[in-house]
Amino acid sequence: MAELRTIQEQDAEQYLALCRQLDEETHFMLLEPGERTTTVEEQRERIRTILAGANKTIILAVAEGKLVGYIAGIGGDYRRNWKTVHIVIGVLQEYSGQGIGKRLFLALEEWAVRLGIHRLELTVMTHNQRGISLYQRMGYEVEGVKRDDLFVDGGYIDQYFMAKLLG
Repeated sequence: MAELRTIQEQDAEQYLALCRQLDEETHFMLLEPGERTTTVEEQRERIRTILAGANKTIILAVAEGKLVGYIAGIGGDYRRNWKTVHIVIGVLQEYSGQGIGKRLFLALEEWAVRLGIHRLELTVMTHNQRGISLYQRMGYEVEGVKRDDLFVDGGYIDQYFMAKLLG
């Protein structure tokens, strides 16, 4: 079973490799294969910035000594949007279907509740049925459609805007 933990600066190289592998494995991530040009030092600096922000986190899933998934929660920088956190999640295909995504969501929600975060939100491509199903099971609702939001494989696709209110 995968262990969950908060990202640290020393994870920069492995985290970057995980993100690049996810870019290769799935068309559901934002970046296309080879598009991620971040250096390890730039990634380390981004991690430092996230760790310094009270309403920002990345939770890692680690199995067999390697990073196999993550969930990032990035809160707003101003008083008016501080309690809103945007989510990005990715789990390697080899580890999908093992409950890692659900556990990452639960861990992020625990973190958010401790901080008094009110709103968790994400976008998902409308044809990503597996992702949508997970998000709905976790209590997220579709709030709208971002029409022709992304250009993927030679055509425009829509995304759902989904959110969960914590109270």
